[in-house]
Amino acid sequence: QKQSIEASSILKSGIETKNEAFNQLIDKIEKVAIYSNHPILLMGPTGAGKSLLAKRIYQLKKSRHKISGPLVQVNCATIKSDTSTSTLFGHKKGSFTGALSDRDGLIKAAHQGILFLDEISELALQEQAMLLHALEEKTFYPLGSDQEVSSAFQIIVGSNLDLQKEVQKGRFREDLLARINLWTFSLPGLAQRKEDIEANITFELEKFALAENRRVTFNKEALQLYLSFAHSKQATWKASFRDLNSSIIRMSTFASNSRISKEIVKDEIELLLKQWKIKEKSSPLENLLSQELIEKMDLFDQLQLAPILESCKDYNSMSEAGKDLFSYSRSKKNTSNDSDRIRKYFKKFSLTWKDIQSLY
Repeated sequence: QKQSIEASSILKSGIETKNEAFNQLIDKIEKVAIYSNHPILLMGPTGAGKSLLAKRIYQLKKSRHKISGPLVQVNCATIKSDTSTSTLFGHKKGSFTGALSDRDGLIKAAHQGILFLDEISELALQEQAMLLHALEEKTFYPLGSDQEVSSAFQIIVGSNLDLQKEVQKGRFREDLLARINLWTFSLPGLAQRKEDIEANITFELEKFALAENRRVTFNKEALQLYLSFAHSKQATWKASFRDLNSSIIRMSTFASNSRISKEIVKDEIELLLKQWKIKEKSSPLENLLSQELIEKMDLFDQLQLAPILESCKDYNSMSEAGKDLFSYSRSKKNTSNDSDRIRKYFKKFSLTWKDIQSLY
């Protein structure tokens, strides 16, 4: 029992959480971390804490002597497409221009440890295929080498996208998804865990104190005002825990005599509302069309076009989109040209399929 409590505390960064669904999720992750070396897939919105949880899983496994190697982590969105293979799998000297020496790569570095690949959907299909081979065989070929290299590692992957939908779009390999989704956990965002806000505020203040060597606290009225806002419907916490982290840093920085006042909280609430309002205004329609053109459209067309644009992100081609969008009317015809129908519809607004796909 004591070991289980300690394990749970590690996974929750020592934060006393009250959200029952999250606590049940942590209990499951604890068992998987201790008793399984199979891949773990962490799903959830940006800022939900996937990277932090991956670190905690590593710490828990390390404390139980389940692994002896390092934690190697990388956000796949930050790897340049022309060097991603080299970054992950390494290369031999002279294998390409600029390869002045041998490089082991991150997979080799993760031997006997954990490789955490965040935003795995950003990997190109070629690297996905190579990763699948490395997972199944524990061997791979560095770029420019004909000698296999071995690496026994556990993988944790993170994604804020629905990977099944990415498979349907042809952007993610189905066989790789089948390999990594044995243990899949969906992390709730801060907006779904508002009962845990106060504990996380304390956690963020402790982080600030350690980073800045300055301990900051709230005035009583200021804390009540901030908590009241944080639990309200106005507080959407769009970037989840990242929003809270940034908010605490800003208020702590402005705190005179290391006390966050009611005035500081009022200014912060105004800033957060402004930020979230700007994000709410962003829509597929506004991303593609100028404000001037939108203002010249009938409201009917605006309301009709916006959800159609949003739904198109789930289709690989114009004909596939048309087949679904015109499913009833096409069933009443002997022949149909779904692609042409949807092309003509978008042409009314000077839009092409390429324009629409660029949104996503």
